[in-house]
Amino acid sequence: MQNILTIKNLVKDYSGIRAVDGISFEIETGTCFGLLGPNGAGKTTTLEIIEGIINPSSGEIFYKGEKIGSQFKQEAGFLFQSTSLQEFLTVKEILLQFKELYEHTLEIEQLVEMCSLETILSRDSRKLSGGQKQRMLLAIALLNDPELVFLDEPTTGLDPQSRRNFWELIENIKRQNKTVVLTTHYMEEAQRLCDRIAIMDQGKIIEMDTPENLLRKHFDDVILHIPKDDFKEQANGQDLDIKILEDEVQIRSKDLHQTLVLLNSANIDLTRLEVRNRNLEDLFLKLTGKDLRT
Repeated sequence: MQNILTIKNLVKDYSGIRAVDGISFEIETGTCFGLLGPNGAGKTTTLEIIEGIINPSSGEIFYKGEKIGSQFKQEAGFLFQSTSLQEFLTVKEILLQFKELYEHTLEIEQLVEMCSLETILSRDSRKLSGGQKQRMLLAIALLNDPELVFLDEPTTGLDPQSRRNFWELIENIKRQNKTVVLTTHYMEEAQRLCDRIAIMDQGKIIEMDTPENLLRKHFDDVILHIPKDDFKEQANGQDLDIKILEDEVQIRSKDLHQTLVLLNSANIDLTRLEVRNRNLEDLFLKLTGKDLRT
């Protein structure tokens, strides 16, 4: 598959601080690429360099095999962490305003359908809910029918239902063979949407692959969760990797069957037992020692 975007040895320095430290990666056409990292890792700076908002200290960026230029600006769409809009305009008026900025655009009716804006089209943009505003901003990002869409933490602050609705919109974008570059602090979001992820810390990419390959590389176990009230002291004498928390007991197991046998032999009530596979949150903590939302 052809690479739509290639980043080579990207560096950004600020007054003696290296925010981006020589990173390189490629993004394939039609995929969703996730750039993950704690606050201050350099991911937003990386996006802003690619988007042309700030200049790099060094490094090269290629769009469709050519050095990034005017074609990229016409064929890319952007949803920033924070966007200021002209006040006292309706959603439709804002879409028409931004439509004038591009040579080629989708019809407003098509955008309304794509981003589920039918019921808010005539509403004052200042009176939108968080989810409604993000859908409007996504429509703005899609106005020029972009081949490459940048989404910088697009669901931050949304309630769980609005977040899942937004995920469905992103999946619809992917089905149109558009390429998505996503930053997010929600691991469930990254695991559901991203075909490939890069984890950044202190300006460097420390791991990069598909979520499945990274989890397979770093973990060979599952985690059992048992409410503390159901756990009995005699289980401590078993050959178990136990971690006692405030409300529950966690058990790390490389052999689930054997672990269940040991728990049964200790007469542990397993009615409320939960077993989960390792996830991207576990991976992030292992690689950086930090919670992703720190």
